[in-house]
Amino acid sequence: MDVHLAWASVPFPDDLVGPWVEVRHLAEDLVAVESTASLSRVYHELKWSLPEDAALIVAPLAGRPKLKGLRPGTTTWLRDRLAVWPGPDTGSHATGRDAEDSA
Repeated sequence: MDVHLAWASVPFPDDLVGPWVEVRHLAEDLVAVESTASLSRVYHELKWSLPEDAALIVAPLAGRPKLKGLRPGTTTWLRDRLAVWPGPDTGSHATGRDAEDSA
């Protein structure tokens, strides 16, 4: 099962119907889609559920994203479906914050 993250320039309908097991509304314009369907199929089903002039981006998630301020239960929902990202955890080291604090 794959998880896709989708953003649209308009709110997603609450009653999305498509080739998925579950759609999790993370914010009114952001959803996570659990599906065995291809990226293309998920994209097109979401596109057809929106007004024609709406912007849309759909991307597969390979691992658990970092997130903040989304609807309650989002972190648990993603944790139940996605593995942690492979490789070293860069955490705050990627921002250089630790280096600044130790200087």
